Amino acid sequence: MRQIYSFYFDAFWIALKSILEHKLRAFLTLIGIIIGVAAVVVVGASIAGLKTYVVDKASKILGSNHFMITRMASMGRMSDEEWELRNRRNKDVTWIEYEYIKQNCQLCTEVGAQINGGTTITQNALEMPSVRIIGVTANMADIEDKTIVEGRFMTDDESTRITNVAVIGMDIKDKFFPNGSPIGQQIKVQGSPLTIIGVEDKRGSFFGDSQDRHIYIPIMLAAQMFTRTGGIQVHGKSGDAETFKDAIEEARTLLRNRRQLIGSEDDTFGLVNVDEFNSQMDQITGAIAGVVIPITMIILVVGGIVVMNIMLVSVTERTFEVGLRKALGATRKQILLQFLIESALLCVVGGILGLALAIVATQLVGAALEMTMTITAGYVVLSVAVSSIIGVLAGLYPAWKAARLDPIVALTQT
Repeated sequence: MRQIYSFYFDAFWIALKSILEHKLRAFLTLIGIIIGVAAVVVVGASIAGLKTYVVDKASKILGSNHFMITRMASMGRMSDEEWELRNRRNKDVTWIEYEYIKQNCQLCTEVGAQINGGTTITQNALEMPSVRIIGVTANMADIEDKTIVEGRFMTDDESTRITNVAVIGMDIKDKFFPNGSPIGQQIKVQGSPLTIIGVEDKRGSFFGDSQDRHIYIPIMLAAQMFTRTGGIQVHGKSGDAETFKDAIEEARTLLRNRRQLIGSEDDTFGLVNVDEFNSQMDQITGAIAGVVIPITMIILVVGGIVVMNIMLVSVTERTFEVGLRKALGATRKQILLQFLIESALLCVVGGILGLALAIVATQLVGAALEMTMTITAGYVVLSVAVSSIIGVLAGLYPAWKAARLDPIVALTQT
């Protein structure tokens, strides 16, 4: 047993010494492996970062344990035929149905309603087009976990009556009230002057689309200002993640019962929740990884070919050494293992350097894109394991060639 350990230790030391004697050649050989490993890890970090970015943004916009019922809703891609089918089948969600769900959903801690509209805001010779006007019930602040940094959100009494009050997003504040507090000042929406009572905290952008270009107004006022095509949106929230799915199913069942849908009849409404969004993101990022990761692996294969080439050169250079070791009693298996260990060591070193490069690259890219780049253990293990396997495979032929050298012939070559 001690002899076996001694052999592997000596083989490792000889391999390391051979690499260090030709540092520049070894580094140039490993560039393909280094870049390949770095590419796999950075791509993996980008995919994980993309999912984290989208889910975090969606959670910040929608709030936790939040679901929505409306006429047409889907978190995934829908075929034209499916969209046409749903468009014919689904019906607008009405105010009476919202009140029915609110009164009867026992697992829902909050049930609110929303109407969406849009307009151009003109004020003090300044203009902002495509401003989202969102008519809401007062509890939408709790359902979507809104943060109000100035003033307050509207009350129940204000939201269910035609009250001329508004809560604005940060883009509206920065555009029309850059030098002071907008609280108590007025802003015109569809020609109606509204008193600003609050400012929502900045939510940032979502794939380049600002999430702060909006004004919240009472839902009854929005119903008066805008044509209610598509009905209203019903938003629900459960108390915790454990009751979330049950709360969704309860609200869904209530609306189905209200619409007298029985058995296997399809829903005549759309339902969206954050969990479904997360599942869709898993599918999307999985599909991206399935396409991109194999492509980046090609770089590792190319790097393996370069390693094989340099190992063949190494065998040629060390023919006399191999012949001498065989003359002193080294077996074919030991010569084979010697060169396999050297090849694998080369690629492992390349994998470690590639991982270090990936860490630096993800930090720089993450800072540039303002997105968290997450290096996952799975991609690290995958890249280093693949680079090691490639090292062994790349060294097989050169090692086999070295093991078959005739010691007498080898000793006569210099």
